[in-house]
Amino acid sequence: MVGPDPVDLGLVSTLSRPDGNMTGVSMFIITLDGKRLELLRELLPTASTFGVLVNPTNVPSELHAKELEAAARTIGQQLIVLRASADAEFTEVFVNLVQQRANGLIIVPDPFFDSYRNRLVDMAAHHSMPTIYGWREFVTAGGLMSYGIKFTEASRQVGVYVGRILNGTKPTNLPVLQPTKFELVVNLKTAQALGLTVPTSILLRADEVIE
Repeated sequence: MVGPDPVDLGLVSTLSRPDGNMTGVSMFIITLDGKRLELLRELLPTASTFGVLVNPTNVPSELHAKELEAAARTIGQQLIVLRASADAEFTEVFVNLVQQRANGLIIVPDPFFDSYRNRLVDMAAHHSMPTIYGWREFVTAGGLMSYGIKFTEASRQVGVYVGRILNGTKPTNLPVLQPTKFELVVNLKTAQALGLTVPTSILLRADEVIE
């Protein structure tokens, strides 16, 4: 599995007929950034400024930033791009968010951020910062909201491909799969702690609501 577009990364020439010995599942996590911004705006319709946290040491980080900046311009939303690649930098990130009066935060999917899931969730709660994440595990840990692929389904697809390759199918004959199932998870307990009322329009679309 790979997060960004494998064609943009140069891993394959096309999704339908990957060349060489490379195929698999693309999570296209960057293309979902705009949807996360849209959901945060729907939750906070009067917000003027949102922050986005990226990891500058991860290659796709600037792609995340550009995708979100473009989406923000489209809806007239001010966006602050913040960067952290070490645990010690998280404190400065949230201090900047407060100083610049950000109304909400988008934390893009990143393995480094995943390893500090509980710390980020706790810091968002401590600073009363409504935050949307890429993975449901942040929400089950106490985060407010997440939108992303259904990771178990993507893992199942990978398993199917492994089986086919072991049975003799050439990777070049297996198109790179794209996710077809996405999940929106909302933590109502966290929303209440932040003094937020989650719109019915979001709750009706949620795949899981934690109460």
